[in-house]
Formats: sequence, C-alpha cells, structure tokens
Amino acid sequence: SGGPLSDVLQAVQVPIVTDDQCRQIYGANNIADSMICAGDIENGGVDTCQGDSGGPLFLESTIIGIASWGHGCASPGYPSVYTQVSYFIGFINSNS
Repeated sequence: SGGPLSDVLQAVQVPIVTDDQCRQIYGANNIADSMICAGDIENGGVDTCQGDSGGPLFLESTIIGIASWGHGCASPGYPSVYTQVSYFIGFINSNS
C-alpha cells in the first residue's frame, strides 16, 4: 500500500522503459504491443500506485499512456504498465 489517497492531484516525472526491458522484467507474453512501460526501475520511489489506474502518462503535452497495472507501488525493478494511446488512435478517431 502506498498510503492514504490524496485530495490533491499528484504528478511525477518518470522515464520511459524500452519494450525489450519491460518484456524482460514482466515476461514477453505479458507485455503486448498495445502497452508502454514507464518508471524509475533503478531507484523506485516515484510511480503509479493504487488509485492511479486510468491516469494519464504525458510526453510534453501529449497523452501517450493510460495507467493500467504494475508490481507494487513504485517498486525498484518494476515499471508501471500503461495502455499505449497511439496503438488505439485509429479506433479513437473513428469513435470520437
């Protein structure tokens, strides 16, 4: 558990983790092409936690991911896994 939920919007900067690195950590069958991973895997401490699912991952002003799942809360060695928005852009454009 990461502690009590905040009433104030939180934000952190996290590095993008390569697909190859993420697949090594979680297993190739668990990371689909529609996913993107991010987090400080060396140090941990800042990343998603319970209650963050559905939250955005931005690159500058562009949303590139939607928080989905991970291992614990900001655990060293384990990035968070996001739905990769660009993978679904055709669907989004066709249905918006």
